[in-house]
Amino acid sequence: MAKDEETLETALTNTGDILSLIATRAATSRSAILDASGLSRVTVTQRLNALLASGLVRETERTLPSGGRPTRVLAINESAGFMLVANIGETHVHLAAMDMEPAIIVQSTIPFGASDGAAVTLSQIANAFDALAAKTRESHGFLLGVSLSLPTPVDFKRGRVVGPSVLHGWDEFDIIAWLGARYEAPIYVENDVNLMTIYEHRHNFPDVEDMFFIKAGTGIGSGIVTGGRIFRGAQGAAGDIGHIQFSSDEPPLCRCGKLGCVEARAGGWAIARDLSKRGFAAESARDVIDLVDNQKPEAIMLLREAGRTIGEVASDVVSILNPSLIVVGGTLAKAGDFLLSGIRELVYQRCLPLATRELQIVLADPQKDSALFGAAHLVLDDVFSPRKVVGLITRFAAGHQEQTPRQKIAG
Repeated sequence: MAKDEETLETALTNTGDILSLIATRAATSRSAILDASGLSRVTVTQRLNALLASGLVRETERTLPSGGRPTRVLAINESAGFMLVANIGETHVHLAAMDMEPAIIVQSTIPFGASDGAAVTLSQIANAFDALAAKTRESHGFLLGVSLSLPTPVDFKRGRVVGPSVLHGWDEFDIIAWLGARYEAPIYVENDVNLMTIYEHRHNFPDVEDMFFIKAGTGIGSGIVTGGRIFRGAQGAAGDIGHIQFSSDEPPLCRCGKLGCVEARAGGWAIARDLSKRGFAAESARDVIDLVDNQKPEAIMLLREAGRTIGEVASDVVSILNPSLIVVGGTLAKAGDFLLSGIRELVYQRCLPLATRELQIVLADPQKDSALFGAAHLVLDDVFSPRKVVGLITRFAAGHQEQTPRQKIAG
């Protein structure tokens, strides 16, 4: 490597280290960056000035005491780039262009049919993304990444759906390659429950190291945070509590084809099934909540039973993982204590005092679409990570069409 090129690579690496520290909020002042990076004061000043000039970093109005004149807090410039994110639901896809806060800049909704297949649905999503991007590029610069939330098991490393799945015809479809051919940006595909978990952890419980999130909706799923990071397992299947099976004399048939799954006993569709047998008009988790809101005792009773079923499997998780916090979200969580009381009852009844002594079990943030925001955080966490941030800087500079973009942003 030529000396000039080696010097440039070193400068880019140093710039990337500083940018990653600011983006992750590990260091948000000049003195903190000096301490955390191990770089010289001259190098930090040069690289930071280049980041400020590029527009990737800004000085906020907040100040920190510094022993002399207060120093301004440094932060990522939220409008320097944007993300395209989408959450595929039961009947609709919610899409948005988000800034780097993340906050929604512009959003839209398109109808969705589970039987449409991957190529048709992705084409519709891409067309909607293009419309959002057209409204966003002028004010928010370049595209950081594209992120999809799917209501199905996902092999995160490969970005592919793995069955059994409610998305018919999606199994092993190469989503990353399909979208990658359309967008010159990183592509991310993740299960909706993991994204809801990421949202809850980042927004509401950032200091919690070990957390267990339960989604109680049409189906039952969970996400695991351990050591402050999402835990996916070898193939991305960690947390699939909905298909843990309970033995009984007459186990109910699950949508996956197995008998006795937690979901077949406590999922929104299963409760609606049992209510319809009792003469109520119920087909979904939302119908169940409507009946609970109308104080129908049969719906309340079945929801309490569902809470105890979820609590039974949650108690096993607590015994194995020993989280300090359980967060319960999803449509059924709108019933509040009708669901939560059953979960708490079984967890505290079955687990040893050491595991429950400081354990909290709480309801999730009622954010309307936490998976959408989780999808945005997924992009931000990756592109600003130490191993990816130099690539981000290079893409950002190239997007601004500087004559020598790498040199300019590296200072």
